[in-house]
Amino acid sequence: MTALAQFGQPFSFSWLQQLGVLDGAIGRLVVACALGGLVGLEREFQRKAAGLRTNMLICMGSAFFTLLSGVLAGDAGTNRGQVASNIVQGIGFLGAGLILHNSNRVSGLTSAASVWVIASIGMACGAGLYVPAIAAAFLVIFALTVVGFLEHRVSLKGYSLIYEVRGSDQTQMLTSILGAMDKAGQRLFGVQRDEIGGLQRVSFSLTAPKKKHDLLCAQLVNQPTISQLLTFRDPEDD
Repeated sequence: MTALAQFGQPFSFSWLQQLGVLDGAIGRLVVACALGGLVGLEREFQRKAAGLRTNMLICMGSAFFTLLSGVLAGDAGTNRGQVASNIVQGIGFLGAGLILHNSNRVSGLTSAASVWVIASIGMACGAGLYVPAIAAAFLVIFALTVVGFLEHRVSLKGYSLIYEVRGSDQTQMLTSILGAMDKAGQRLFGVQRDEIGGLQRVSFSLTAPKKKHDLLCAQLVNQPTISQLLTFRDPEDD
């Protein structure tokens, strides 16, 4: 009698049968956790919402559902992938929650895509396809780190920076900022102003390639009305 033949009657497993499944499942779940954790570490370093624990749980859950799909269907089942096939739909809903539409851009697409591909890696682990799963995990890390770095470095893709300008006169600072934005060919919007003690601050965000950011920074630094310029990566940026 084959191993799957023992599970012809779902939901009535003996302890011996459960231990037989557990023996083959532990390695698959551990590998899924490890691969999900590798990708999750990169996401955690980038301060993304779907970080280490999220990717580990998604990858392990996908592996477990894939494993259970064949076990619950049994040897006489007509569709051993019925449970696993619903993972794609479920992950789609989860990824949709990571996508945000702001006034001037859409963010979270890379995070949603990484969650989607992590689920596929988990399914490969659940099916016992360790080598393809490991290869896919390293390709994902390569795409997120190396390709992402090259995109920013050679200005292939725009990214969002938060600019904080400090000085003593907000009106003059705003005039200087508007002039610098005009020279850089960018539109100024979403301006925030506040005052702490005698220090006045003006903040705004800009989504642009690296060359545009460098040009704007050079323009702002040379303005006499601006005493200090700080830039911060937008936490919602992919």
